Amino acid sequence: MIFKSTAVAALLLIGQTNAFIPPTSSSRRTTASLQLNSFADTINDVTKTLTDNIPTSSSSIESILSDITKDGIHLSTPTELQSAIDSLPSLLTTPEGIFQAAAITLFASGSLLISWLNSPDDYSQTPYEPGPNTYDPTAADEFYASRPFMVLKRILRLASLTAVFNTGLIFDWLILGKLFRDEEYTALRRNEPQRAKESLILCQQLGPTFIKLGQALSIRTDLLPEIYALQLRALQDAVPPFDSTEAREVLRRELGVRDLNSLFEKLSDEPVASASIGQVYRGTLRDSQKDVAVKVQRPGILGEIALDLYVLRLLTPIQTKLQNAVNRQPTTQEDIDTAVSLVDEWGRGFVAETDYRLEARNTIQFEEAMRKRKLDAVCAPAVVEELVRDKVLVTEWVEGTRLDRDASSDVPRLCGVAINAYLTMLLDTGVLHCDPHPGNLLRTTDGRLCILDWGMTLAVPNDLQYALLEFIAHINTEDYDSIPQDFINLGFSPADVSLERLQSSGITEGLSFAFRQLSQGGGPAKIQERVKEEFKERYGSDLSDIELQKAARADMLERMEEQLASEGVDVKGVTNVMEEMSRRNRELFALPPYVLYVARAFSTLEGIGLSIDENYAIVQECYPYLSGRLFTDKSPRAKAALRAMLGLSESENYSEGLQAVKEGVGASPSKTLSPKKLMEMTDNFASYTAATATVDRDGAGRTAAAQEFAKLLLDKEGSTLQDILVEEVAKFGDATTRSLLRQAFVESAVAKAIASSLRAPKDAVERSEQLASLLPEEIKKAIIDQPALLPQLVDELLHATAEDERILTTADELREVIGGRLDNTSLRSAMAQNLSDGASIIPSTPDITPALRQIVSDTETRDFVLELLPGVSVLGRKVGAGLFRRAAYRAMNSPVLPEDARKQLSDVNNRLADVIDPKEETVEQ
Repeated sequence: MIFKSTAVAALLLIGQTNAFIPPTSSSRRTTASLQLNSFADTINDVTKTLTDNIPTSSSSIESILSDITKDGIHLSTPTELQSAIDSLPSLLTTPEGIFQAAAITLFASGSLLISWLNSPDDYSQTPYEPGPNTYDPTAADEFYASRPFMVLKRILRLASLTAVFNTGLIFDWLILGKLFRDEEYTALRRNEPQRAKESLILCQQLGPTFIKLGQALSIRTDLLPEIYALQLRALQDAVPPFDSTEAREVLRRELGVRDLNSLFEKLSDEPVASASIGQVYRGTLRDSQKDVAVKVQRPGILGEIALDLYVLRLLTPIQTKLQNAVNRQPTTQEDIDTAVSLVDEWGRGFVAETDYRLEARNTIQFEEAMRKRKLDAVCAPAVVEELVRDKVLVTEWVEGTRLDRDASSDVPRLCGVAINAYLTMLLDTGVLHCDPHPGNLLRTTDGRLCILDWGMTLAVPNDLQYALLEFIAHINTEDYDSIPQDFINLGFSPADVSLERLQSSGITEGLSFAFRQLSQGGGPAKIQERVKEEFKERYGSDLSDIELQKAARADMLERMEEQLASEGVDVKGVTNVMEEMSRRNRELFALPPYVLYVARAFSTLEGIGLSIDENYAIVQECYPYLSGRLFTDKSPRAKAALRAMLGLSESENYSEGLQAVKEGVGASPSKTLSPKKLMEMTDNFASYTAATATVDRDGAGRTAAAQEFAKLLLDKEGSTLQDILVEEVAKFGDATTRSLLRQAFVESAVAKAIASSLRAPKDAVERSEQLASLLPEEIKKAIIDQPALLPQLVDELLHATAEDERILTTADELREVIGGRLDNTSLRSAMAQNLSDGASIIPSTPDITPALRQIVSDTETRDFVLELLPGVSVLGRKVGAGLFRRAAYRAMNSPVLPEDARKQLSDVNNRLADVIDPKEETVEQ
């Protein structure tokens, strides 16, 4: 009888469970209902089997249930439950009544608990205010310490919603995987598609915080299996809305009106878009007749987020310990602190998103920054500032379609615009938009890119911007020796890790491989194909996929052992090489929080690019912005990065070179400009300017690119590229002048004849002892020896150095590169005609081409050219000064001139250079 009573009670509990699940849409409750029904059917089968095999004088389970309800005792509604509880005293008079009373009491306890868990919460009070810097875990600790039942209720609620999902996951992993020694975890992998769908529904059921968390994890395939990440990306578009009646009440309260018709001529009945923090309605303002987007915040959202973040901070240490135990890793306090800091970083972003006034400021500042930088191809919605409130944000309506769903021919260009815009934010304005999912990137009807939703942004410090610029430049030029220092500058390695240890870690080899793959484009799918082909070439083309994996794993273990041995680790004493390498890598490398947002932004942009072009390479798309930035940034760090990309030494400071020579150090050999890289960066600069300056109708983008490049070269204020080109022109002028002088005074027939005549008296004196004895030594030295040394002195002064040869070779290469791009047909024809006629080698000026005639006839272009004319004289002065400074450098490096002469010549040339073009002090960045 005891078994039967327990079975009946269990059936009652399970049979009534669904009655207390809050009403939801079919898509949200499908998985949970199927799981509960399946579980209930299983218990029912087990109970029937048990009761059928236990002898009893009572009737079957069905008859017992009938007995319980035959007198009208029903338990489906709170009223019926209350009636049943009121009848408890009368039931205690008979054995059957006692059983009924026990069942009702057990059911009532469970139903009361479920009712409590599903009852609404009061989120009107919060531990902190909305804002980018208001998130405070300490304040949350104090706040929720006085509300333990609120915390307990949320934990139980989370546990009840995730219990079935977690149980199934653990069963697949622990029972079917670990205990059955299935190293491939077949069951776990087989069930991944269904579990991924369940995780999406769970996030929606768990509330806004977990929706935001799911959105953040949807791009973290390094933390989640890809199939889970793909499912969670649906959270970026399909978040269930809250009741529009509540939304209108929020609008009336925030805007201070009783009737919304006093402000809006039209306002949609239902939201046109819904997100985790708020939802958007479309309306028309009554006064201005402007179409607007009205964003309304979910009631109590900050309180709900604050409670969930507090609970996550409580549970994170437990989760970290369990995760490390699963991986057979010891848990340190540092592991827990790192995991908690990740929660805090997400928390700061989530709390900042609830500040609609901050979002309005971010939107306005981005729009102003883009206009200031003349990036007219990108925009943000115009904010209606008089209607901005704590929980309401009104912006002008933007007509457009999602970038990833638009079929227009200019979408590839707009993908480039998006990359340039985000690089501008990251490396220039210092405020990065951190929520660039496809729904927030629109192609407007006039062909521009509009970026929506500025609630979550990241401040990028100036020093970090330049560290990123240097890192990208070193990656581009494959200067992997500089990468370890870049890692330290970027915070990828803890402060206590030495540069030497990073250099010996083998990081450059792995980074070189990764960069090579990324540069070829195609995303993960193409990279996987290429890696597989490389593995086949390395390990054997006849191997199966599993055999290739095993071969690659064995090779990787061997490399790891070699690496550990090189660091002095006794490999034989290491029980698990991969675990030891994992521990070592955790010591060497750390992932700064800002990288999460940067990765999210650029992985989204790459996904859009790959949807248009399967060979899309986001690394290559970054170079146009990089060229534009480095060409124009005058800071020393940016200039050093540009010089590195152009193949030059980090600095070319003649004053420093002179000082080094004076101190007896000697001048270090300088590198030479790469013509190929210069033209590549010039093309990238033109691409960047043309893509971002306008929607490029009627060639306006190309015109803007030409004008901007002209400014770089002729702007009287100067530019980094101008400075470098002036230096290179000075080098070329110096080398060319020396070459011409050498041809005239050393290598020509006349020069050789003069040299021979100057040496003849000395040769005669040396052949005749009598003649030598007749001349006094001082006279001999003055009229015979010194003139004879003059040709040798001229030869040594004009001797072509290795640097001169490199410079002249570079000039020839540059001439070939540029010559292949220019249409010089008219000029070449004129030269050929003049030369064939025996006329002057200077050709007559060819006719102005129609394109040039059109440019000259255009008023705007003509005014632009006239505006830049003063820059021509400034550029000329800079080139002249550069030649004098180069001459000073040459004088100080001369092995022939006496020291006093070197100093005098150097000082004179430097003073002349300063008179022509006084040097300005630069500010270090």
